[in-house]
Amino acid sequence: MEQDRQRLLSRLNIGKEIWYMTRQQVMAAGLTVTEVLGLTREALIAHGRKEYEMPAKVGVHPFPEVFFHAMPAYVPGKLALGMKWIECYPNNPARFDLPQTTGLLLLNDILSGCPIAIMDCAWITAMRTPAVTVLAAAALHPDAETFGMFGCGVQGVEHVKYVGHTLKKLKTIHIYDVKEAAMDALIAEVQPRIGAKIVKGASFEAVTKNCEVLSSATFIVKRPYAFVKAEWVSRGQTILPCDLNTFWDPAIAMHADKYIVDSAEEHQVFERAGYFPGGLPPITCETGQVLAGERPGRESRQELIVCSNIGMSVCDVVVGREVLNRALDLGLGLKLPL
Repeated sequence: MEQDRQRLLSRLNIGKEIWYMTRQQVMAAGLTVTEVLGLTREALIAHGRKEYEMPAKVGVHPFPEVFFHAMPAYVPGKLALGMKWIECYPNNPARFDLPQTTGLLLLNDILSGCPIAIMDCAWITAMRTPAVTVLAAAALHPDAETFGMFGCGVQGVEHVKYVGHTLKKLKTIHIYDVKEAAMDALIAEVQPRIGAKIVKGASFEAVTKNCEVLSSATFIVKRPYAFVKAEWVSRGQTILPCDLNTFWDPAIAMHADKYIVDSAEEHQVFERAGYFPGGLPPITCETGQVLAGERPGRESRQELIVCSNIGMSVCDVVVGREVLNRALDLGLGLKLPL
C-alpha cells in the first residue's frame, strides 16, 4: 500500500492535486475486453469471498422514472477505494439528445483518504456490466451454443461483443429490440468482430424460445412490464437480467430452481423501495460466490436459473483504478488543484 502511494506521489501531489479524465481519456487508457473481464472477475471473487466493503447503493429520485445512485466501495486486494455517482434518465435520448446514463467515478488514496482522481464513469459502467453477465453465463451455462439479447442500446451492443469471450461454444446470437433500426445498427457494428452469427428475432417470444442463455438490458422501473411471459421459458435455461424486475414476468424468478444475485443486500434495498411489488424471490447465493467456488452454480441440465446482476461498485472501483494507473503512465488526463 505504501509502495502504491509512493508511485502515485511521483505523478500527483496527493492532498493538493487531483487527476481529471474525460470519457475519451478513460477510453484511451486502452483496457481491452480481456483485461476488463479479468478485473471484473477479480472484483466478483473478492465480493464472493467477503474481501471488500460495499454498502448497498443509496439514491434519490427527482422524477418517478429516474434515479441517482451513490455507490462506494473498497477492495483492499486491488488497492481500489472510491465511489461512483451515476444517474439514469430514460427520456434523455428523445428529449435532449443526451445519453440515458451519465455519471462520475471518484477515487481516493487509501492511506490519507484524499481524493486522487475524478473521471467519467459511462464507459466503465458500459464495460463492466456485460463483463459480469458473460462471466456469470460461463459459470452457469458454459456449453451454451445460443444466446439471446433483449435491448440493442449501448449495453446490448457490448453484451453481444463480450459474450463470445466466455461462451466458447457459442454459434448463434438472437437479438430483439422494439426499434428495428437499433437491431440493424448492432449487427452492422458487431457482426464483423465476432464469429457467432447474429440473428434478428421476430418477437420477445421467439427469442426466448430459441436460446439457452438470455439477457436483457432495457430500463428499470418499479412496475414489472413482464415483456417475457413465464410460459415461454423452459427448464434448463439461464436468464441474466440487468434490468432488475422490469423486463421478465416476476413468476419466472419466483419459480426458478436457483435465483442468484450479484448483491443480496442491494436487491433487498430495491425490494424495500418498491421494485419487487410481488416480493423478492428467495435468494440462493451471490454471483461472486459462484465464481469464487464458494457456492455451486448449475448442478443439473434441467435447472432453470435466474441470475440478476444490477451492478456493484466493487467492479467500478477495480476497473477505474486500473484506468487511472494506465492514464498516469500515459499522461492521459488533466492535473487540477484541489
